[in-house]
Amino acid sequence: MFNSMRLMRNSLLAMLTLFVSAALFAAESPEQIVRSASKDVLDIIKKNEKDAAKTRDLVDARLSPMADYKRMTALATGQYWKSATPAQQDALTAEFRAMLVRTYLSALTLYKNAQINIKGSRAGNDADEQTVRTEVTLPGQKPIPLDFSFEKKNDWKVYDISVDGISFINNHRNQFGSVIRKDGIDGLIKQLAARNAAAKQAK
Repeated sequence: MFNSMRLMRNSLLAMLTLFVSAALFAAESPEQIVRSASKDVLDIIKKNEKDAAKTRDLVDARLSPMADYKRMTALATGQYWKSATPAQQDALTAEFRAMLVRTYLSALTLYKNAQINIKGSRAGNDADEQTVRTEVTLPGQKPIPLDFSFEKKNDWKVYDISVDGISFINNHRNQFGSVIRKDGIDGLIKQLAARNAAAKQAK
């Protein structure tokens, strides 16, 4: 239980640094993209912290060019992704996207005083992959290392986050797999949709 709560806390911190700039250009490197996140996130908080709906819309708009939602959902679903129909894949991707936005908004609320330090970047398995290393610090707490995995197709996009060496995607794969084995793909879609709807109504 403690490890699960700690991973969720760290995952929320991870989301604080993931979604970035409205002024995103294809020429930007992954490190530049992550570096620009800090200022943009603080601007969102200052300008819209009393308007949850507007904040959610801005977050979603800025998230869309940044993350490879389909790949993230496929990785999180694991071996079950290929057995899903195209309609199920689309539904899973939509709900996974909504979950990411919801998690990000929670991070904005809980960890808006976090400071983000860029520690550098390293090449991936090929020239089209790169990982940006950062540390997130909170007053009075030990820095938390975060790795952002990028892949370049047309533009650089995030497809995974590692917190203290633990993959955000792998953590969800275990959870999703458990639900799918019990209730099937439709059961996972239903569960995610219910959680997203409940969180939206609670705002």
